[in-house]
Amino acid sequence: MISDKTTLAIIPARAGSKRLPRKNILPLAGKPLICWTVESALAARGIDQLVVSTDDAEVVRAVAPYQSVVCLERPADLATDTANSMDVLFQVLDTLEHNGQEYDRVIWLQATSPLRQAIDIEAALSLYDEKQAKAVVSVTTCEHSPLWSNTLPDNGSMSQFIRPEVLGLRSQDLPEYYRLNGALYIADVQLLKQHRTFFQIPGCYAYIMSALNSVDIDQQLDFDFAQFLIEKNQKGHV
Repeated sequence: MISDKTTLAIIPARAGSKRLPRKNILPLAGKPLICWTVESALAARGIDQLVVSTDDAEVVRAVAPYQSVVCLERPADLATDTANSMDVLFQVLDTLEHNGQEYDRVIWLQATSPLRQAIDIEAALSLYDEKQAKAVVSVTTCEHSPLWSNTLPDNGSMSQFIRPEVLGLRSQDLPEYYRLNGALYIADVQLLKQHRTFFQIPGCYAYIMSALNSVDIDQQLDFDFAQFLIEKNQKGHV
């Protein structure tokens, strides 16, 4: 523990994936994708127990060498494309509590954020303590300002695409915008049970992550980009 709060970390990793099949076990720079998140979580101070929730035997085999990691079998109804992530999280909590294991806070770490570092996890937990927060959610800066985005009419006209209030402004004159990066979510367990979402918990704060650490793998292009960044970093160029 960094503080006096006990912390459970959960990595969800189901077998199915439409855009990038079997992505959780795809070899990224020499090891299965999920192992990048497992290793960052194990290296981070402040996590008391790490659990992988999965319906995939290959995921279980991939994390087997990490002896302190607990794999919990995910029920089939929570392993579909439409399954709610909160239901998965609470299934883990309920299973552990049934076995007498209760925690003050939970941290949700998606395997699709392989470049998230142990220092990010530690810093987010420290922010939680420093702010006396009840929840922390990671974000990163938007690559392009949403003020330069808009919908298009059927005829493709750009006549009203740029809002009048930002017309003629330089990019550096626009306010900074942030987006969710999906890398980590932390919450007080009891309040999460009450609100069933991280975002509506009173006392929720943003942890700002670098763009490099915020790569979220959803499709092959994301995977290739993560591979490129890791290889560049190993060569000392990032």
